Amino acid sequence: MASAEPASEWLQQDSRRMLHAVYRVGDMQKHIDFYKLLGMKLLRQRDIPDDKYTNAFLGFGPEDTNFAIELTYNYGVDSYDIGEGFGHFGVALPDVAAAVDKIKAGGGTITREAGPVKGGSTVIAFAKDPTGYMWELIQRPQTKEPLCQVMLRVGDLQRSIDYFTNVMGMKLLRTRDVPDHKYTLAFLGYGPEEDNCVLELTYNYGKTEYAKGNGYAQVALSTRDVYKTAEQIRAAGGTISREPGPVPGIGTKVMATMDPDGYKWVFVDEDDFN
Repeated sequence: MASAEPASEWLQQDSRRMLHAVYRVGDMQKHIDFYKLLGMKLLRQRDIPDDKYTNAFLGFGPEDTNFAIELTYNYGVDSYDIGEGFGHFGVALPDVAAAVDKIKAGGGTITREAGPVKGGSTVIAFAKDPTGYMWELIQRPQTKEPLCQVMLRVGDLQRSIDYFTNVMGMKLLRTRDVPDHKYTLAFLGYGPEEDNCVLELTYNYGKTEYAKGNGYAQVALSTRDVYKTAEQIRAAGGTISREPGPVPGIGTKVMATMDPDGYKWVFVDEDDFN
């Protein structure tokens, strides 16, 4: 095992960003059509008939600079249990009311109409995609990264903050306690919220565990060296769920870790990804 000192040095030297969220959907074309209503573009698509699945990648910009979503359609599977742990994805848009109208006109489902967030002035709305994943539409000025949040529910907020800062190398951007509704939020990431996709953690008072379901899979992150990152995560007390190395048949070097709540995070070699 690598010593903690050089491992912690690597955490400071490495360059990391959130690459894409991976999840399973029941009808690929319906989802592609829905996400286009949000303003996303289909970046690429691949069919793997030998393994009976199809992937599609969508986002607001190129994958080498922007966060993306990676959809997986498994042949013949038309529904998934999303579970309790995954909360929503966030999209920053300059006019939420107009986006709501566009989604409705395209046959999409709005579960919360456009209006100020409780206790604040930011205009938000919620939409549900064809499989049932929730999307928060957040009114913000134009940004280079509209795909702005991945929200997950956690059982111990401080434990999760410690993990994502000390083990994963993120920065704690802000927290918000809402005692009237008995929950606390923490926002973490590798850069400011205005220009990056960030992780939003939700702690509901007294709730320590969540059923994960089988829909949401993982978030992929970039690293300059998966082998050094695995050493650093081990030295910091993290759990390695996949040892670093190339993916068979593809060659891209990856490694995976599980956070304290059991969510999977996959680090991808930066050069291989690009």
